[in-house]
Amino acid sequence: MSRTLIDLDDEMLSFAQRQLGTTTKRDTINRALAIAAGSTADDRARALKWLQDNAADYLDFDVLEKREQAGL
Repeated sequence: MSRTLIDLDDEMLSFAQRQLGTTTKRDTINRALAIAAGSTADDRARALKWLQDNAADYLDFDVLEKREQAGL
């Protein structure tokens, strides 16, 4: 394991911690790296295909369009 000094976007780190359920910077970064390393192009392609096939079942496009028009 190596020690590296880096600048982090605190807001993005906080968001990542909430999404990953982690509490420390170290755990958050290591978990994100593990996810990135374990995610192949095929995995991403399958996820995108699933989203394309199922988006209408989970997303309210009228609401999204209104939010976009309102600049939200």
